[in-house]
Order: sequence, then structure tokens, then C-alpha cells
Amino acid sequence: MWIVDWCRCRTCAWVLAVKVSQKLEYACRAAVCLARHYDGATVVKLEDIAQQEDISASFLVQILNELKRFGLVDSKRGKAGGYLLSKSPAKVSLREVVQAAEPGLLATPDDSSGTSGPAVTEMWHGLSKVVHERLGSITLESMASEAGAPMYFI
Repeated sequence: MWIVDWCRCRTCAWVLAVKVSQKLEYACRAAVCLARHYDGATVVKLEDIAQQEDISASFLVQILNELKRFGLVDSKRGKAGGYLLSKSPAKVSLREVVQAAEPGLLATPDDSSGTSGPAVTEMWHGLSKVVHERLGSITLESMASEAGAPMYFI
């Protein structure tokens, strides 16, 4: 999957395209699924998330464990167990999900060797700032509302 964004000012004409891993795609979908079901107490079963988001349960559990290690997700064990967001979807940004699922994705190169190195490094840092700000401005709550109301299966 590719994420594409563009500058909205009148002086720039750049387009940003980032190839996103399947793991990050699934992490975002799982997080938005949990946001859609969020009430602060109710857990969502792993199997339900896997079915709703069309993700392998064995891969999903690994992803949810990474989100848990980062403090974004809590889990409850047992027959009535499952997963839920550790805080309100309004307080979780897409940047946090990206940092948890793909920690190196938002890292910027810092090699300023050569005569052009400093200019290139400055460009990467500027671009990184834009990406960080954009991802930080998108909450799971806003993504969940775009995804629609929860679907209940009988």
C-alpha cells in the first residue's frame, strides 16, 4: 500500500509517496477497529478483529502485542478476553501507531558528509517534520468516524 500526500500551499508542487508495509497496514486497521468499538471497558476478541479486518489471527496477535508494548493497547486474558485501546481514540494519533508498528519508518538519515550532504540532510529533516506533523494530526477517533459505525455480527 502507498500513502500519498501533497503540499497544499500554492508555491510547492511536491508529492510525498511512502510505501507502507503490510504489517503497518494491518496495525492501522486493527487500531481503527478497536477505536470503532471503544467505550473504555469492552474488549474485542482477537478473532472478531481478524474477521472484520481480514487479517490472519496469528499475524494479528503479533501486531497487537507490539501495540501493547508501546502502551496503545491493553489485553484481557481468558474466555471473555480480548483487546481494547489503553486510552481514548481521540488521544491516540496515527503517528503513535506508526511508531509502534514500524519504529524505523519515521527515522531520518543523518549523513551530512560530502559537499551536498548538509543540504540533503536538511531536506530529509524538513520532510520528516511535515510527515510527523501530518501523522500527529490524525487521530484514531477521526479515522474510526470515517470508517463508519461498528458492525455487529450475529
